[in-house]
Amino acid sequence: MNTGQDKAARWATQYRDELLTEVIPFWERYSPDHDRGGYFSCLGRKGEVFDTDKFIWLQGRQLWMFAVLFNHVEPRDGWLEIAGQGARFLLEHGHNGKFDFFFRVDRAGRPLEQPHSIFSNTFAAIGFAQLSQATGNPVYADAARRSFQRVLDRRENPSAPYGSSVPGTRDLKAFALPMILSNVVLELEPLVGPEAVESIGNEVLETILEDFYRPELGLIVEHVTASGEFADCFEGRLVNPGHGIEAMWFLMDLAVRLKRPDLIQKAVTITLDTLEWSWDTDYGGIYYFMDCMGKPPQELEWDQKLWWVHIETLIALLKGYQLTGSADCWNWFEKVHAYTWEHFRDRKNGGEWFGYLNRQGEVLLDLKGGKWKGCFHVPRGLFHCWKTLETIAHG
Repeated sequence: MNTGQDKAARWATQYRDELLTEVIPFWERYSPDHDRGGYFSCLGRKGEVFDTDKFIWLQGRQLWMFAVLFNHVEPRDGWLEIAGQGARFLLEHGHNGKFDFFFRVDRAGRPLEQPHSIFSNTFAAIGFAQLSQATGNPVYADAARRSFQRVLDRRENPSAPYGSSVPGTRDLKAFALPMILSNVVLELEPLVGPEAVESIGNEVLETILEDFYRPELGLIVEHVTASGEFADCFEGRLVNPGHGIEAMWFLMDLAVRLKRPDLIQKAVTITLDTLEWSWDTDYGGIYYFMDCMGKPPQELEWDQKLWWVHIETLIALLKGYQLTGSADCWNWFEKVHAYTWEHFRDRKNGGEWFGYLNRQGEVLLDLKGGKWKGCFHVPRGLFHCWKTLETIAHG
């Protein structure tokens, strides 16, 4: 085994052990609501519940995570029960009867926010899909298909009728939906078939690379005009480096599935260009938001360092290295790995990681879960890094 493979083997063990002995036990212990169903996501540093509202997209994400563990790590009954608890809550309380999923419900499942976020649907769909594989239960397969179909039905106007923009004035389309579809359609292939993957997959690849990737900038922007042109406004100039980089490992997976090797190198190039541009050379870490033209961003949290941005970057760099052998991917992985483990991991209490740092890398909020952070990015990232590093270690 060469030096790189030896490092990869050691890191694979590190990521695996962190996932299985620290992070997943934290969510197993503190998150399930055994009285009312579903999961608590608003958890303090030591797992204390500080709010009982349930955010539906986080319910779907946690369902997915535990079903993945059951399907791809070990068929533990406890993992399957936790996944089933989330699925039952979503079926009974999560949607409006038409499989449009609410954004937030109270502890008992009474809706608090309308189904204004199409992403509640995308995560419900992948959660049900994984659980259908684990159980063979046609109820979950049907729920996955119906949840996904509503995404397809709504994708031309995903916020309708709940959006705040005035139609016909500055009509913009957002990067987030084609980005997430590039991942969701692969997750659902066993249920929707290869033709759907090829059709939707090629469509979203074209949208991402032709509309949202701006070659004159070397970056992916978060919004473009309805016709796919650059929009010189706050929204149009906005770059979320973590989003762009996360999308690139989705794109790599999709390019492998569609046998499009030409796109793998392009995804690696975009990953590296984005990382070079968004790395904080003074304090380390990746900026949360940036303006692609160097103008002041409207997001006041623009210089914070967030957990998911760094973890998704680790996945993209490892997949890029595995698929292309890029030395730049490997060198950047070592740098981002060191920053991420140093700053986000709770070395005192263990368990789940911190999510929010200030620019200097100091913990800004010591919560372990909340409205936006749940049982997803940290464990998913540890899982993917573990498995990819194992592949690299084995040559």
